[in-house]
Amino acid sequence: MTASTHPRRPPSARPPFNCIALLLQGGGALGAYQGGVYEALAERDLHPDWVAGISIGAINAALIAGNAPDDRVQSLRTFWETVTEPDPPFGPVDFAVEWAWANPFAGWAAPLSATRALVAGAPGFFTPRVPPPFLQSPGSAAATSFYDTEPLRKTLEQLVDFDRINAAEMRLSVGAVGVRSGNFTYFDNRAHPISLKHIMASGALPPGFPAVEIDGEPYWDGGLVSNTPLDWVLEDSGVREDTLAFQVDLWSARGRAPRTVSEVAARQKEIQFSSRTRASTDRFKRTQAFRALLAEAIAEVPEGRLSDDQMRAIKARLDPHVYSLVHLIYRADKEAREFNDYEFSRASMEAHWKAGYDDAVQSLRDGKVFKRPANPEGLAIFDLAERGPG
Repeated sequence: MTASTHPRRPPSARPPFNCIALLLQGGGALGAYQGGVYEALAERDLHPDWVAGISIGAINAALIAGNAPDDRVQSLRTFWETVTEPDPPFGPVDFAVEWAWANPFAGWAAPLSATRALVAGAPGFFTPRVPPPFLQSPGSAAATSFYDTEPLRKTLEQLVDFDRINAAEMRLSVGAVGVRSGNFTYFDNRAHPISLKHIMASGALPPGFPAVEIDGEPYWDGGLVSNTPLDWVLEDSGVREDTLAFQVDLWSARGRAPRTVSEVAARQKEIQFSSRTRASTDRFKRTQAFRALLAEAIAEVPEGRLSDDQMRAIKARLDPHVYSLVHLIYRADKEAREFNDYEFSRASMEAHWKAGYDDAVQSLRDGKVFKRPANPEGLAIFDLAERGPG
């Protein structure tokens, strides 16, 4: 049963926060999990005011921000069904994949699907370069990547309304890294217009995908530097307001010690791309606690003891706002496999989507999520993964 067949739940009143933020990590094919999470949020009328993403998270973010509220879930579904639609048979691997998925006892169905993606690409997403890059002219996009992402461009042109994005009714931020500078950059529709290039750049993971040029500068996938927009939304953007944030991670920093070389590769990806979400959360918690302590201390300073400039500088560091941070980390029932992020079978997509939906529904059952934190630091953290294995 897919997530969309679950009974619809009644809408709820908007939580007492100025901003509902949705933060989407990168993770390739695992990104269908985020689609399931969004479906559960939409069923509760929890429509984000701000969506921020990196890599596949940026693509999902554009699909959300670039559609009317009633169309967002369907646009996400259409995208994920498009990129997992089986290609026409091209040889023995294709027939083997279809047979393996039809046979519940064939444990190598997923590896074969991943192999098919490596060999033939993913429909509506990317295709292999022919001839391969080492036979192309140096300096060209074809010489610096194994796959052509022109199919993704066409898919997003059909599914995303960039006029809606740039009307900025919903804030959109996507992260990418400059190829020449190595600097991480967020493109934000509150600062400048967002185009298809910005979304493509955020998902341009080398050497698979080519860099995307924006204003004369080539950009790669933001996940090379930071795979989660948590710090940007909570602190680095300079915008602070009472916020209910849903942080949707596709990689878990915690995991079991690997037993095989394949599991080593899978665990390496988890550690590399989890982007220390917990560490960022813990740092923000310490910062908020310090701000609360500083506010108490300043209240005890006799009037006139500090200059106006000193008081302004100190108050600029304070943060009277409250934050409720809900972590949704894809862990349960997902075997650690090195090819999870490029295994584009329809069966796996449906499993990822349903896991995201179910995890979000479970998290939203906790009524404390929607209450304003009453502690001195003004921060509440809810972590579904802590109830999971490992």
